[in-house]
Amino acid sequence: MTSFSTSIIAFSFALAAAGLVAAPSFAAEPKKPAKSRPAAKAVHPKAEELAIPDGPDADITDTTTTDYSCELGNKLTIFTNDKDDSHIALRWKKRIHRLNRVGTTTGALRFENTTFGLIWIGIPSKGMLLDARQNRQLANECKNADQAAGIVAASKPAGTVSTQVIEKVEPILPAPAPTPPATPAPPTPITPL
Repeated sequence: MTSFSTSIIAFSFALAAAGLVAAPSFAAEPKKPAKSRPAAKAVHPKAEELAIPDGPDADITDTTTTDYSCELGNKLTIFTNDKDDSHIALRWKKRIHRLNRVGTTTGALRFENTTFGLIWIGIPSKGMLLDARQNRQLANECKNADQAAGIVAASKPAGTVSTQVIEKVEPILPAPAPTPPATPAPPTPITPL
């Protein structure tokens, strides 16, 4: 039995030695060249017109920045220009989008970016950001510092329609008592002439 156990031990050493000899040849395979990164995508033609100017040429002297805190910890920033009330810039999730004003009949401020499907609706007490492509809300109950403190602008912008409903309530009077039907007068006798 010793010859059998010695042959198994010898076979194990031979197998281990073969593994050590084969290992360097396996590791010595030439490395494949690293894949190069794909070239940057071409800029969408509308992206240039949506870009907000930045740098020394950007005119931001009349720009007002308003930060909003929304439900679920979401935050957004709106940039408005005093000279241009038909556009706003909105920072959402580390991107800045330019939105165009859309007229409404309710007096709410509505701005849209059809390229990205964003809609901002602002009313005096709060704002809401919608995704028109996926038909869902992105941020709701968005309030700036004044709205969160309960300060609502007393004056409305020109051209807005009031949404306040004025009810005229008249008192309900009891119905008059029914009058009995009139009895006909007795006929008058006709005298011959």
